[in-house]
Amino acid sequence: MINMLNKLLRNNIAVLVKPIIIGKIKSAYGIRGQLKMVSFTQKPQNIFDYQPWFIKIANNKWQQIQLESWKSYNKNLIIRIINIQNRETAILLTNLEIFIETEQLPNLEKGQYYWKDLLGCQVINVNGYNMGKVVNLIETGSNEVLVVKSNSQDDFCIREILIPFLNIQVIKNVDLMAKCIEVIWDPIF
Repeated sequence: MINMLNKLLRNNIAVLVKPIIIGKIKSAYGIRGQLKMVSFTQKPQNIFDYQPWFIKIANNKWQQIQLESWKSYNKNLIIRIINIQNRETAILLTNLEIFIETEQLPNLEKGQYYWKDLLGCQVINVNGYNMGKVVNLIETGSNEVLVVKSNSQDDFCIREILIPFLNIQVIKNVDLMAKCIEVIWDPIF
């Protein structure tokens, strides 16, 4: 499969330094090589602002894929990749994740953060209590919520703590260099 994809996609092999996943190819669509995909960007169509795309073909080896066209259809994104001309070839790309280099992401304003940067941060409340590590984020519509896996030696026996990501009211400080988030939050809340 890998050799066939290399040939079809013109051997655009790359090594990515800091890859980040921005979408996933779900399935073949139709008989002419189109693909259904899901975008992980905040607005689904924003995924098309980040080019080139890469798929992982081996350990630390990436195949560049070139977008020929796209359309939105029934809440799905339908894409066509250059040199993918039929359903059989499109099926080879099913369930592959789409990556870009992290450097392609725009710089954010002060107080804004990419989720990827918050994952793994230690969460400490203003009283110095280490609440645990950020393992996920949830988008609720009004604000994001940090999912914090509490420390195993936690006296409160709480495995996950949900903390709203509200600047000033809850989030006192974010230090990405130290991978630490200071919060105004009671661990038993």
